Amino acid sequence: MSNSTKYVFVTGGVASSLGKGIISASLAKLLQARGYSTTIQKLDPYINIDPGTLNPYEHGECYVTDDGAETDLDLGHYERFLNVRTSQANNITTGRIYQSVIDKERRGEYLGKTVQVIPHITDEIKLNIQSLGQLGEYDIVITEIGGTVGDIESLPYVEAVRQMLWEFEDDCIVVHLTLVPYLAAAGELKTKPTQHAVKQLLELGVQPDILCCRTEHELDLNLRKKIAKFCNVAPEAVIESRDASSIYDVPLLMQAEELDEIVLKKLGLSRKSTPDLTNWKSFLSTLKNPEHEVNIGLIGKYVELKDAYKSINEAFIHGGTAHKCKVNIHWIHSDKLTKTNVDKNLAKLDGILVAPGFGSRGISGKISAVKFARENNIPFLGICLGMQCAVIEFARHVIGWEEAHTVEIAPDSKRPVITLMESQKNIEDMGGTMRLGAYKCELKSDSKIYDAYNREVIRERHRHRFEFNSEYTEEFEKYGMIATGKNPETGLVEVVEIPSHPWFVGVQFHPEYKSTVEAPHPLFAAFIKASLDNKK
Repeated sequence: MSNSTKYVFVTGGVASSLGKGIISASLAKLLQARGYSTTIQKLDPYINIDPGTLNPYEHGECYVTDDGAETDLDLGHYERFLNVRTSQANNITTGRIYQSVIDKERRGEYLGKTVQVIPHITDEIKLNIQSLGQLGEYDIVITEIGGTVGDIESLPYVEAVRQMLWEFEDDCIVVHLTLVPYLAAAGELKTKPTQHAVKQLLELGVQPDILCCRTEHELDLNLRKKIAKFCNVAPEAVIESRDASSIYDVPLLMQAEELDEIVLKKLGLSRKSTPDLTNWKSFLSTLKNPEHEVNIGLIGKYVELKDAYKSINEAFIHGGTAHKCKVNIHWIHSDKLTKTNVDKNLAKLDGILVAPGFGSRGISGKISAVKFARENNIPFLGICLGMQCAVIEFARHVIGWEEAHTVEIAPDSKRPVITLMESQKNIEDMGGTMRLGAYKCELKSDSKIYDAYNREVIRERHRHRFEFNSEYTEEFEKYGMIATGKNPETGLVEVVEIPSHPWFVGVQFHPEYKSTVEAPHPLFAAFIKASLDNKK
């Protein structure tokens, strides 16, 4: 059976968190740089429909796409590396697979058959894998399978891969990411975990074509030959994946290992041209040789888990290179910030970002941080809840409404300056019901936000239930906080600024989701520039 789209499956063995997402994104970048239209999808074996209801401690950041899908943070890597937008089709979970199969069964689509894992669940998985290929837009679809081979929950996915390898013999390959640990006591790298991981895959009927070996030390030729012999792969298909100082080094490391060439050879595709990575190399050069440095405080309640703010961290890297500037992020726990210690914790910062989030924990610390930034003329960026905290702080300490709050935390507040959106009032289910995805926003021309974007209409991604209470707009503007960005359809206030402050911007949307290596986000670039000016 022939197929115009080629499929690359990326699986993982030995341990989780080996970096399948980065390897997938790096391979996709190299194939894209050779002229192949490439996309990546992530198959997640958990039963949640999506990560939207998951605590960041469980799963890191929830990444939102233009079409409003709440997805795995790996989709952020895919977009940042490829500069191509992802969608609902790029992240499939076991929950979605089972929900779809059960819905079909309820509609009678299985014609009275007994519904089973094989063929019904595996067929649904294959359908979802091929949905991107059948769009006709992509030459190559890379599918990353979450978890580790051998996990009970990933078995149906591996079985679906086995079936596709059999059905589309010349159009599918498997790249297996594994660990070659270094034992300090013995002073050597050990290949046994990799052998066992491949043996497990073989027991499930899947022979990997390429092995990517995560390692701290060099894999010499003898070790590569040993791995190749015991795992049934060609020696040149044993790829060394060394620890790198930055994730953005990985495409160049994989190019040096000829990963893209081996993949094209196995898929029967021509090499086309040498990958053009000029822009990528110039970005890396700027990243590693900055001319300036700024210190920016990130105020949030999950700061001990950096993955909870993954996109913000990366947006700082991209925005920094736009000004040849290294951004030192100071991770400051909002739980631990108080009115009395805020000076000590924030005094040496050049800029302050108050991060998004939900719930009451850490709110007072965020409000203290906003007040400090406002009173001390420190450049400030508030994102989502960060913007809402800026509104509450201004209402309390400038307008004088001490009881001002958000109805999320104080439903009976006499001054509900942040209120539940009208469209959210009758919603009971938590999952997938927020205001999600990309919406238009019209900017006032005489504003910091307009200066950043340099256009009147922007489209940014959202993930929220609460909004600025527009009944109070006039009062806020009278006291000096201006609504400089609004949704043209609903009038929802998307952006607030204080023009009398050097640089004070709060946005209801999430600019960090759209920042990429090739297109650093203009708002982050403007915030970093303001922080640089403040430092000088």
